[in-house]
Amino acid sequence: MDMTNKVCLVTGANSGIGKETAKTLAGLGAFVVMLCRNEERAEHARQEIIGQTGHTGVEVILADLAHQYDIHRAAEQFREKFEALDVLINNAGIIPAKREETPEGIEKTLAINHLGPFLLTNLLMEQLKNADHARIINVASEVHRLGAPIFDINNLQLQTRYSPMKAYGLSKLCNIMFTHELAKRLSDTTVTANCLHPGVVNTRLASDASWLMKLFYFIGTPFMRSPKKGAQTSLYLAISDEVSGISGQYFKNKQITAPASIAFDDELTEKLWKRSETLTGLN
Repeated sequence: MDMTNKVCLVTGANSGIGKETAKTLAGLGAFVVMLCRNEERAEHARQEIIGQTGHTGVEVILADLAHQYDIHRAAEQFREKFEALDVLINNAGIIPAKREETPEGIEKTLAINHLGPFLLTNLLMEQLKNADHARIINVASEVHRLGAPIFDINNLQLQTRYSPMKAYGLSKLCNIMFTHELAKRLSDTTVTANCLHPGVVNTRLASDASWLMKLFYFIGTPFMRSPKKGAQTSLYLAISDEVSGISGQYFKNKQITAPASIAFDDELTEKLWKRSETLTGLN
């Protein structure tokens, strides 16, 4: 697909998979909006992308996905400048060190990894529908399979049985369930929604994790994919003509893969959507 002047928004674009994704899109001539939390890192990454691609159509919008008011402000800032959004890549994510809650009183992993993308996507829905054939891409993970056995619509925030990896797995399961339900709701539009597992990638994902998780990451680093390789499926879903008519699917290594069966359960995905609306104040 010709990406010249296509408007693309990538969350968590100042490092890792997000940065590689943003750089490649910029190199293809797209106008790239980097939605990032840290202004200094974001500006450094923006200048690096411009320097490496020679493409100046790269800008930063600041937002912390843990804060819903930040997401509202970022979405408003985007809407004021752009009438359409061609590609939205919900890439940002964390593995926390311990259970924390956001200013809205929501468990932080769920807030950043699921509710942030859910809210941002819905706030930019008009711009997505204004594009000719918009694509929404949610970066999930095979770790979602850890979340499947413990999924409980009444315990999404793990007030009981909490552990960082359980919270992460549950949030990644929610990414896939959100994608499935979103695709159903967009079936009569030109907007598609898909999700993916990027592989085990050497990124800053564990930067907020416990010392033990950081140790596992350090030990496993030689066996991890580079961010460039980790970005390949995200980019495939963003630019390939091969997926132009595909929606609601979970991809791994650029191939449609079956997620945990619960992820495509229509009744549960609808319940998750409604609960997510409540938790983000959209209903």
